Amino acid sequence: MNLVEQNRNRRMKGDAERPIYAHDTLEFVTVAAQYCAYLEESSGRQRDEFVQTMQKLLPLLYMKACMLPRVESNCDFLPDDRVTEDDYNWIRSIVADIMQDEDEYEEMASEDLGPEERRWMSVSENLADIYQALRNFVAVYQQRVEDCMNDALWVVADNFELYWGQALVDALRRLHQVRYSVRENDSEDTL
Repeated sequence: MNLVEQNRNRRMKGDAERPIYAHDTLEFVTVAAQYCAYLEESSGRQRDEFVQTMQKLLPLLYMKACMLPRVESNCDFLPDDRVTEDDYNWIRSIVADIMQDEDEYEEMASEDLGPEERRWMSVSENLADIYQALRNFVAVYQQRVEDCMNDALWVVADNFELYWGQALVDALRRLHQVRYSVRENDSEDTL
């Protein structure tokens, strides 16, 4: 191995030990970018295809988010939101158009409300919330400014724990109901 290859290998090994370049982080970046791209290109998709793809992407995204390395932020380089209200509404409307009458659903409220409280939720809002967090994160990684990447990693992991992780679980639950309740009804018709 020549000197150039040794230096490159040493530099790559050093980068891999840093959280922003860790294997798990880069896999998360890849899945997050795939999720965003899929939603951005989903206008006109059939509901069955969309639901089945989301049933594969969302668990993978959840798993990769759980594997993110812990980083500390000094809050000097917190990223600005890149996703505008128009971007958010565009994604939400694409998903609402696909889901149609299966978009909104009634869900039991969280424990902090009364035990019999229910609230209305929508798949389109949940997926748009996830999109907003991930698109903001991916945009920072595309700039390749390491201090900003570190803070973006901290923000996306923190927001996963506080917000968009639950939105992901809620959306996945509803998508499961949409996909498999149709099959139940179809099998009852054939009896």
